[in-house]
Amino acid sequence: MMAFFWQGALLLSLLAAVSVFADMKLDCWPDFVMLVWTDSRSQADTSLFRLGNCFPTRFTAREAVFSVYFKDCNFRRMVSGDQLIYTNNLTYGVLPNSHNAPFTHPVVCAYKRPKDWYPVIYEPVFNTYGQGDLVFHISLMNADFSGPAETTSFRLGSFIPIMASVDQRTHQPLLLLLEECLASTSPELHPESYLYPIITNQGCLVDSKVSRSKFEPRQKPSEIRLSLQAFKFALGQQVFIHCSLVAWDPVGLDKTKKACHYVKDHGWELLDNAALGNLCDCCDSSCKSRKIRSTLSGMLGMAQDAVLGPLTITENS
Repeated sequence: MMAFFWQGALLLSLLAAVSVFADMKLDCWPDFVMLVWTDSRSQADTSLFRLGNCFPTRFTAREAVFSVYFKDCNFRRMVSGDQLIYTNNLTYGVLPNSHNAPFTHPVVCAYKRPKDWYPVIYEPVFNTYGQGDLVFHISLMNADFSGPAETTSFRLGSFIPIMASVDQRTHQPLLLLLEECLASTSPELHPESYLYPIITNQGCLVDSKVSRSKFEPRQKPSEIRLSLQAFKFALGQQVFIHCSLVAWDPVGLDKTKKACHYVKDHGWELLDNAALGNLCDCCDSSCKSRKIRSTLSGMLGMAQDAVLGPLTITENS
């Protein structure tokens, strides 16, 4: 179990203006973290602290306490060398006319990883998402998709192998699709975010029109593999890939539920059934959307947003 490999927490210094009258205690456990922020002079409104997207578990006039699991609060998980590292940010927001300054403080828990231990599906960040009795994954893989990626840095023009999957448990067999993927320089999308479109228009791999990106042949319906050619976007910076994953009835493919890529001198091709290739005809125009219907009510499918990253694209030397 992870508890046997617990190494401890790495605590980074606070901003000097904040730390004079404040103290932070961080305890890392196998699957959760306890963080206590204490302000000896009550300079801060402790209700305004956030750990990732989580509110304090409890707070007083001088103390904010978070007792949360790594699967919550948008913790990021990275495998680096012989370490398994969970990271997040403790943030403090301010009210109008407040004399306190907002700040962000990194929170890091590091564990020693056994040499023979790997996640079932490699995740450079914590990117497993549960919805009902479906569990979605998205991962960076090695070149032949046989195991986890050994790096999160990719040369411009090389391929970034990405695999997404869904654990179906008690569900009838479902087909996994990537409905939309956008690259951004931030882990959260905002109206002002700098974006690069990869998959748009309900499953059209638009990047394949200007690159060698493509969907790889399926190994099983609940898994989809994408060979994404590293593109000229935010070179040298952290890049996050935001995707909408859809688990869908395999016999329910239509213009809004499909996986299409562009083949030079041939045109758009459907990944799953060549006989239905006309479903990709709308990729150069508009593929009308349809409301997702929940599997929980016995309908066709379920959608889940996911984020992959950070990764880095570098120029060729």
